[in-house]
Amino acid sequence: MTIKDVARLSGVSASTVSRVLNNHPDVSESVREKVLQIIDELHYVPNNSARDLVRSGEDTVGVVVRGAENPFFTGLIRSVEQEIEKAGYAMVLHQIKSGDDELAAGAELARSKRLCGLIFLGGSFDYTADRTAALGIPFICCSYSNSFGTLEKSSYSSVSINDEEEARRAVKYLTDRGHQKIAVLLDSVNDHSVSELRYRGYCRALEEAGIDPDPDLTEETHVYDLPAAYEGMKRLIGRGKDFTAVFATADSFGIAALKALNEAGKKVPEECSVIAIDGIEMSRYSIPTLTTLVQPVEEMGRKAVNILMDVIEGKDRTAHVYVKTDLREGGTVKAI
Repeated sequence: MTIKDVARLSGVSASTVSRVLNNHPDVSESVREKVLQIIDELHYVPNNSARDLVRSGEDTVGVVVRGAENPFFTGLIRSVEQEIEKAGYAMVLHQIKSGDDELAAGAELARSKRLCGLIFLGGSFDYTADRTAALGIPFICCSYSNSFGTLEKSSYSSVSINDEEEARRAVKYLTDRGHQKIAVLLDSVNDHSVSELRYRGYCRALEEAGIDPDPDLTEETHVYDLPAAYEGMKRLIGRGKDFTAVFATADSFGIAALKALNEAGKKVPEECSVIAIDGIEMSRYSIPTLTTLVQPVEEMGRKAVNILMDVIEGKDRTAHVYVKTDLREGGTVKAI
């Protein structure tokens, strides 16, 4: 006897049975009583619901992580896993490198595990109907959107921050404190991905402050990792161009920038301020503590799972949600 049997005889979904078992408040009293009656009649002894459901791939959600080396995903994976288990489903985790094709990986996972849905943590921003056709099941993009693609909004869901707007906010934090010569450290200005969106936000904030973006203060790494960011910051410093602040498009880039600035003898924040976006755990322990806009990973994971479950169970249509960051004022920004 499994949780699926209880669900079938109760006329509800497995996730609803799980909510009853876990005493969730979002179940009507009539449904709760019906489920509990079936449980009593069957003498069902609840086991770990995720373990029950893993026997049937039709109640399993795949999670594909693109960029397994990115520390940002650590907390997001934890949040997603918790929400999937609360919903009474099992999770299959598949991690790929940042340059790999997450859609191909997701399609293969869906076929081999008979999944009912997919959550992509990290991915490209340019999906088309042809590229996603092989998936064949509901999916949601978590932590990114399809900003450069042509895929119909009604065919998928997404939960992310508004990368351009949050980058504008980060740079405005610097201009509001008197900074005018602001460098940017990023992957690429035209990667049709997160870096391009955050670069647009950087340029918008400068223009709103009456500052012309200076190409000599833009440093591209073309690779998303700490060593590349560190070398990029060293090139920026070595260029000899005067700047009082750096906008790093990710916390890991900000941490690399702090190391390069320290080695160059530039004190932070006295001689150069640094701000970033993400809020990864390790950035709390940089010296000084990195000032950053923290992405709400718990909220993102919770919303992503709940939206996907509603689509899978036919309760609601696809949805696209932007969440807000929270400014964490560390010790890397100084007014001038």
